[in-house]
Amino acid sequence: MSVQSLPAETAPGAAAAPAAPRRRRPPRALTAVLAVALLAVLAAVPLVADPFSTNTVSRILVFALFAMSLDLLVGLTGLPSLGHAAWFGVGAYTAGLVSTHWTSEGLVTVLAAAVAGALAAAATGWLAVRSGGVYFLMLTLAIGELVHQLAQSLSSVTGGSNGLFGIPSIRVAGTPLTLAGYVYWFVLAVVLLGALGLWLVAASPFGAALRGIRDNEGRMRSLGYSPFRYKYLAFALAGGFAGLAGGLFAGLVRIVNPSDAGFTTSALMLLAVVLGGAGTLWGPALGAAVVVLVRDTFGPTLEGHGPLLLGLVFIVAVYVLPRGVAGLADLRRGRRRAVLPGTDEAPA
Repeated sequence: MSVQSLPAETAPGAAAAPAAPRRRRPPRALTAVLAVALLAVLAAVPLVADPFSTNTVSRILVFALFAMSLDLLVGLTGLPSLGHAAWFGVGAYTAGLVSTHWTSEGLVTVLAAAVAGALAAAATGWLAVRSGGVYFLMLTLAIGELVHQLAQSLSSVTGGSNGLFGIPSIRVAGTPLTLAGYVYWFVLAVVLLGALGLWLVAASPFGAALRGIRDNEGRMRSLGYSPFRYKYLAFALAGGFAGLAGGLFAGLVRIVNPSDAGFTTSALMLLAVVLGGAGTLWGPALGAAVVVLVRDTFGPTLEGHGPLLLGLVFIVAVYVLPRGVAGLADLRRGRRRAVLPGTDEAPA
């Protein structure tokens, strides 16, 4: 055998070739197992929890979907909104009115709520997305307050400050869901479908274009993209998913108040996105769980100091987790990249 036919590492006088760095593949199997386990735990909640706890988890799921819809604007498109609760309220009122005056069939009410939220967002988005930064923030705040005032003033339709109450129970195939567990499973199914829709949007080329616009709008424009069209469509889609969450909320609590479309609700969801980590979808869902638990579960036991506790949680999170809970995963990946290839030690 000639020298040329020998492998490089056995050739006489040849320097040993450096070992190729080992690539760490994402643990997809582990991720799938964890996802299945999480779904199994969520599905089993009504079997092990009391009705009050089941309703609490149902509210967490609804607001998780709401927070993920806001993350479509904040995290993917770079458009922080202070009026996103307007579309949540539009969806809730639509579902309540459809249930009261037409049918309380669950799929009909939530689909009507999603369409109403998308149409309402599309009607105002053509103006809002033409701005950016603090101007967009102020425009969305004004739009949200306008919807809030309309909900209060149109008392013949919305019930005014008393709210729209007496909403019938959710029905599935004509059967009313009167038990908390059945309502929970319906909410869980719709939330999972909504989360899947948001994930498909984020993982699509459309989602990649939104990230490009978020990072460098001028470059995307020079490449032939229309930032206005993409942001406008994202605004309408986010409104549709927020309306879907609002429709679920109306069927769950069976009452809708003007405050559900007000600034406070928008601010809480923006807080959830910041706590969880913008741009990840699952991070804002965790942030929404923290907000609901602190506000609705721990707050009443603190003699009305729930908002104070929530503010303290936010301050601590900003200083300790500036990128939210999702930033912990990025930090872990960064440490893995710092490990030298082929070794278990970090570079000096």
